[in-house]
Amino acid sequence: MVTVDLIRAVALALPRTTEHLTRDRVKFRVGSIVYVSVSPDETSMGFGFPKEERAALIKAEPEKFFMPRPSDERYRWVQAWLAALDEEETRELVIEAWRMCVPKKISALVP
Repeated sequence: MVTVDLIRAVALALPRTTEHLTRDRVKFRVGSIVYVSVSPDETSMGFGFPKEERAALIKAEPEKFFMPRPSDERYRWVQAWLAALDEEETRELVIEAWRMCVPKKISALVP
């Protein structure tokens, strides 16, 4: 099972990332943009994801991905159950969410 420690290790290795604790949620940001947020009970992770691809992702793997709460549906955001993710997939999701928040020049620094 994926833990917040793995997410932290991946996120903090990315340029311009900072970690914050907001309302018992561990959040990773670039500037003021949150790109990953872990639930207080550490069972799920919200992350930046293209809005137009969200429904297809959830439909393809509903046991793994789910919609954000209604107030967050307007954002480019989706949720995942940590128990359903493996380490490699988690790395990819975190890095791709980070790429959505940084300039292409900075994104190119991470393979």
